[in-house]
Amino acid sequence: MKTKNIMIVGVGGQGSVLASKLLGRLLTNEGYDAKVSEVHGMSQRGGSVVTYVRYGDKVYSPVIDKGQADIIVSFELLEAARWLSYLAPDGQIITNTQQIDPMPVITGAAAYPEDLAAKMAAAGAKVDAFDALSLAEEAGSSKAVNIVLMGRLSGYFPFPKEAWAKAIDETVPERFLEMNRRAFELGAATAHAK
Repeated sequence: MKTKNIMIVGVGGQGSVLASKLLGRLLTNEGYDAKVSEVHGMSQRGGSVVTYVRYGDKVYSPVIDKGQADIIVSFELLEAARWLSYLAPDGQIITNTQQIDPMPVITGAAAYPEDLAAKMAAAGAKVDAFDALSLAEEAGSSKAVNIVLMGRLSGYFPFPKEAWAKAIDETVPERFLEMNRRAFELGAATAHAK
């Protein structure tokens, strides 16, 4: 099997590292060689964070180069646009429609770009944009956006729901399990409605 590449991009504090660990666990459980790497990022809230997940029969490097990402999962619109050059020609973007102002916008030095989903689609990307934040809040916490996105992502994979549930159980701290299970279910329910 050809190695597949997934990038998870977001802003510090959104849970992209947990999402990538969950995805890595799922893929390993399903018998793939999987490599997960946090390559760029700032641990403080607000900084851009990127994790790579690569899987296949044998994966030799955790790094994804420009034009190689089969899927980019983005927690925020501007982050999706920022990493667009990494998307493969036939790649898929799955993005939360939430907008989090970066420092230049907060300080007034720049304006948040408008119509980013439409602009990315116009550039040739397949864009699956939806309001993951509302679903996360419905599940019990705005912090569950990461797991809602994993639910949406599950619609692009052939793995059974039970495999995702097992990976969630093995990755998420017990006190947050119920909420995260709900978040996943809400995201997965929208995946089939797209």
